[in-house]
Amino acid sequence: MPDPSPPTPPPAARPAMPTTAKSTPPATPTSAENEAEPPAGGSWNERIIAEFRANGGYVPWSSEEQFAAGRPVPPRFPGFDERGMPLILVHHTGARTGRERINPLFYQPVDNGWAVFGTHGGSPRHPVWYGNLMANPHVTVEVGTEKVPAVARLAEGAERERLWAKEIALVPKFAEFEAASGRQVPVVVLERTHGQAGDMHRATTPKC
Repeated sequence: MPDPSPPTPPPAARPAMPTTAKSTPPATPTSAENEAEPPAGGSWNERIIAEFRANGGYVPWSSEEQFAAGRPVPPRFPGFDERGMPLILVHHTGARTGRERINPLFYQPVDNGWAVFGTHGGSPRHPVWYGNLMANPHVTVEVGTEKVPAVARLAEGAERERLWAKEIALVPKFAEFEAASGRQVPVVVLERTHGQAGDMHRATTPKC
């Protein structure tokens, strides 16, 4: 949610529904993108990042009116914290440009890291951030007020099924996105590493 995956900088994509926003700078980001006109004074992506940092990792839920107007954070989900949608900021490297991108992404906590979901709002295409992570898996994750180096890998088989089943039980909208997209939503695990955050972009290119 902001996965729900955007010229400089791009707008945050409408979270998958929540799952991700677009990357910063230009490129398209997270998931699907139902792009709304960015608000005056900056792109949606910049606004969501600023709200995340001002609220210790939470982004205020939208009202129905705000969401309809294009704010890429949904109204509150049942069972979620009143403080807002919990997100992480994933700093990664553009596969084509080699430039740093930042995507606000909805996540599921996993052992030693986080799982993120490339719903792309039901688009038939994977979000741009997914391709970037597969090409350059070394990332930095902002979680709460911390910055943590991590490595991205694609979850497959039983692991993917387990994480996906848990996610759609929590956010049923994600199952609708997968059905509408005609593709299997990629589940990416971001595993903490013991390296330095500054070294995160020293990556090679594993997948996609």
